[in-house]
This record gives sequence, C-alpha cells and structure tokens, in this order.
Amino acid sequence: MSSYSENMAATGTEAKDLENHHNDCCIQLSNPNIATMKEDVLYHFNLSTSTHDFPAMFGDVKFVCVGGSSSRMNTFIKYVAAELGLDHPGKEYPNICAGTDRYAMYKVGPVLSVSHGMGIPSIGIMLHELIKMLYHARCSNITIIRIGTSGGIGLEPGSVVITQQAVDECFKPEFEQIVLGKRVIRNTNLDAQLVQELAQCSSDLNEFPTVVGNTMCTLDFYEGQGRLDGALCSYTERDKQAYLRAAHAAGVRNIEMESSVFATMCSACGLRAAVVCVTLLDRLQGDQINTPHDVLVEYQQRPQRLVGHFIKKSLGKA
Repeated sequence: MSSYSENMAATGTEAKDLENHHNDCCIQLSNPNIATMKEDVLYHFNLSTSTHDFPAMFGDVKFVCVGGSSSRMNTFIKYVAAELGLDHPGKEYPNICAGTDRYAMYKVGPVLSVSHGMGIPSIGIMLHELIKMLYHARCSNITIIRIGTSGGIGLEPGSVVITQQAVDECFKPEFEQIVLGKRVIRNTNLDAQLVQELAQCSSDLNEFPTVVGNTMCTLDFYEGQGRLDGALCSYTERDKQAYLRAAHAAGVRNIEMESSVFATMCSACGLRAAVVCVTLLDRLQGDQINTPHDVLVEYQQRPQRLVGHFIKKSLGKA
C-alpha cells in the first residue's frame, strides 16, 4: 500500500490545498496545527497517515455509528451489511484497529461502526482520533450517530430516546472541560433536522415506543446518577426521587455518560450528529438492572434497527 504521507504530505503548498479542501466539506477541525503536521499518529486506533491510505480506506464513508462495546458494534456492522444487501455467507468484517485493544472499528460500504468504551474520557479520546481520521480521508457530508443504552426517567424499559439536547447534571446544555488549568464551557447542540428524521424513521417502523427528549450526561454511573446501590452514598431515597423528578421536569428523559462531549465535539467540527439510546429501566422505580438477559439483548437491538432503517432510507433502499 502506498504511503499516505508521500501522497498527501501536509506541508507547504500541499498543506494549504488540504486546508482549503476541508473548508469546503463538513468536517472542520478546530485546530490549525493539524495541517502542518508531516505525520498524524492516531495512537489509540493503531493507525497513522504515514502507514495507511486514509482516503482509500475511508473516503467513501457517509455514516458513522458509535457505541460502547466492541461486540455491539461488530453486531451492528453485520446487521447493516445484511440490511443494505452487502452481506453474503462467510463474509467477515475484520477489526480495522486490530493492533490495539482500546477501540474496535468495522466498515461495510459507506458505513463505519466504532466502539467508544464507557464514559466521557473514553469517547472523547476516540472522537478526537475518529474526526481527524475522517478529515484526513477527505470525507464529506458525514452523519454520525451514537447508539447505546441508558437509564430512563418516567419511561417504560425498552423505550428509545432520541436526544433533543444533551445536558449536564445541573440540566444545563453545556459541556465543561479544564483546558490549561482554565474552565472551558462549550454548547451541546445536536442536529435538529436529524432528530426529526430519526423520529420519522421510528414512526415508519412502529416497532417500539420512541420519544424525543433531553439526555442527561454524567461523569459516573452511581452517585453521579443518584443511585443508592454504589460503594458510596450520602443521600436518601427521598433526595434521589426529588432530583430525578426535577430532571424530568427539565425535559430529561434518560441518563447516560457520553452524550455531552459527543454533541460538543461533533458540533464544533461541523458533523451532523444524533444520539439514540434505549432505556433499560425506569430510574424512578429502581437502580439495578435485573431484566432477563434475552430481553436486554432485544432492547439493545432497538437503536440499531432504528438507525439501520435511517441509513437504508437515506440511501434509497428502504
């Protein structure tokens, strides 16, 4: 395979051409340093611009779906392949990031499926490298969707939530990060039109309850989400109920741990983005997930079916 750095060295005039090219596309890195780098090593993907031809590998990508576990994203790529008529008996989908165990990445046709681990730090690292990878691949008109699980607030288990706005633990549409010792606050806007398109796709399917609502993103699964069953707990059931009901009154319909940084980074780089999560329980009714395994497996397939239908419809194959 020819060296990407030899063909697309981002130096001098070529760097300027590359920058101008991406100004015409959806992906706009908010970092002027990238265009002057001779090599960009995507360490956690085990990929590099000097050893991999990103335009050849990923240039045709139009849909990127990200989710927590590698097994779930492998299942998703197989599902999408079958739905798009790109699968055949014995076909395998190798992990493009096989040289590392941090993340997994799979591709079929115009669809990329990537795992992001659990929590803001893990998905944040992945997104930095994913967005740069798509930039180097000269991708355009990308739609990126997080598919995952969550805890619902006032919803029946198995309900799917399409996120209208990602909010923090105080119900504010903000993502705060410490950069060089200073607090930086960015918005958590998602693509409103994409939300409506996904809601319509759910209506088309008519297979499971779906709502559009705010998603609260927390830094923790236990105290950060008001659970009573962690190793530490300094509040009562009454305190918890008051907090969750206040969240519901603020429009929050589910809780997870990735949506805020996902929305922030995608918005900052001009990516059309959405979050689609199934609820595994109603947090107003309890904290622990004790639903039978086979039922949970079916629940987790619901966002995949919804997003799969969206991709088929977008490609004119529905």
